[in-house]
Amino acid sequence: MTKNWLVTGGSRGIGRAVVEQATARGDRVAVFARKPATEQWPHPDRVVEIHTDLTDSTAVARGVRTVFERFGSLDVVVNAAGVHRGGRVDTLSREHWDEVIGTNLTGAFELARHVVPRLEAGSALINVGAVVGFRGFPGDVAYGAAKAGLHGLTQVLAVELAPRHIRVNLVIPGFVETDMTSALTGRARERILAAIPLGRTGLPAEIAQVIVGVADAEYMTGSVVATDGGLLSSFASRS
Repeated sequence: MTKNWLVTGGSRGIGRAVVEQATARGDRVAVFARKPATEQWPHPDRVVEIHTDLTDSTAVARGVRTVFERFGSLDVVVNAAGVHRGGRVDTLSREHWDEVIGTNLTGAFELARHVVPRLEAGSALINVGAVVGFRGFPGDVAYGAAKAGLHGLTQVLAVELAPRHIRVNLVIPGFVETDMTSALTGRARERILAAIPLGRTGLPAEIAQVIVGVADAEYMTGSVVATDGGLLSSFASRS
């Protein structure tokens, strides 16, 4: 059966990979992004791009209305939008803190509060977290705080929405080759790679494969699904 998806941050990285895999199996996808995709979609007739800033509540509400006007209903919502601004607690500016929290955490809340009232039984909401939300990395004070908050949001929503048979789960990518991670210094990259048991970075398509699987898992809710090459396990073994 064809499904209708909404993917935030769907114009690039993990979000784009989710869009490509969903449309490849015949599903339709609405993409929320600040900027349009720079590459042609493999199945453009199954993609609707909607310019949306998740930090703008009015824009999110308008975008959600547009999706339901086009599709009529939604089966899967994937919150993959994110922004990263590095800095330690004594160097990170308040402006960058607000930007990261506003996009990665408050944006997820805004999306949920506008889309959840319209979701039907059997639908799924998937948040995309990060290892840094569970293990500390120096210089990631804002990003780590936002992703840790996203974990808490996922747990609460899973309990709140279970009576309506709406599933909410968190997928945790490890070190994935995206525009966001390309900005890391060589030294930081080497340190992270040394901690990954599988010895390599992940690919957006590999994370998307798990997200699609979680979307189809009918008895899974409130779960934290690490897809990180063993990175979380590696940190746990050193504690």
